Amino acid sequence: MNLNLLPDLALFVQIVDQGSFSAVARQSGLTPSAVSRSVSRLEREMGSKLLHRTTRKLRLSDAGETVYQHAQQMLEAARQAIDSASSRQTVAQGKLTLSVPKAVGRFVIHPLMMAFFHRYPQVDVCLRLEDRPLDFIDDGIDLALRITDTPSPGLHGKPLMPIRHVICATEPYLQQHGTPYTPQDLRAHCCISLGETPADARWKFRREGKSETVQTYGRYAANHTAVRLDAVKQHLGIGSLPLFTAREALAKGDIVQVLPEWEFISSYSGDL
Repeated sequence: MNLNLLPDLALFVQIVDQGSFSAVARQSGLTPSAVSRSVSRLEREMGSKLLHRTTRKLRLSDAGETVYQHAQQMLEAARQAIDSASSRQTVAQGKLTLSVPKAVGRFVIHPLMMAFFHRYPQVDVCLRLEDRPLDFIDDGIDLALRITDTPSPGLHGKPLMPIRHVICATEPYLQQHGTPYTPQDLRAHCCISLGETPADARWKFRREGKSETVQTYGRYAANHTAVRLDAVKQHLGIGSLPLFTAREALAKGDIVQVLPEWEFISSYSGDL
């Protein structure tokens, strides 16, 4: 089928319904001759006369009646498609595939899902916890959250919240090993870092325009924030944690922030 004829089919239905070339021309913003050429194109494509025209009225041929019925069905299907798309814009529905960093998914997104489902009862969610680079088309992703200051070229990004990091320990650990009062005091402690590169053990701090870097040491490192949080709770040392990971444990008193007057500068800070 020649899809270029679809506008001609739509005009053909209007002509039959209105019974007038000139009326359709006025409504469509076309000249009567343009409307006439539209019908002629259809007739050439079909190889049959579709309309018998006199000075007073139009009459469908047998072929024209068949084309008219099918064209009506086509237009009705198009209207239903548009109405369906419009209703989906009004009422959120369908499946949402969401890709988020593992820690963000566990501590930020997952706790919100019950409220989300109550608010959007017609939306299904596939939550994918992953830190790898994405191809939105090949991976079938609708929405992705990433911690970065520079979104990937070609993607539209919107900052949702800043990601701060803190260092934390338990009261029993600090009672046994002492409380650090300066960044350099951390040299005498077991520090739990990310452990992916040597730079992860070099902790940077800032206070009132002054910056300090300290090389930390420890027997344990883990590249997952939930594991580091658990290690801190088990009194294994002072751990670096995103604030969103540590917030609940801090509120409960399970852990305490170390060097709260210093800003801990993590290479993994940025906007979510």
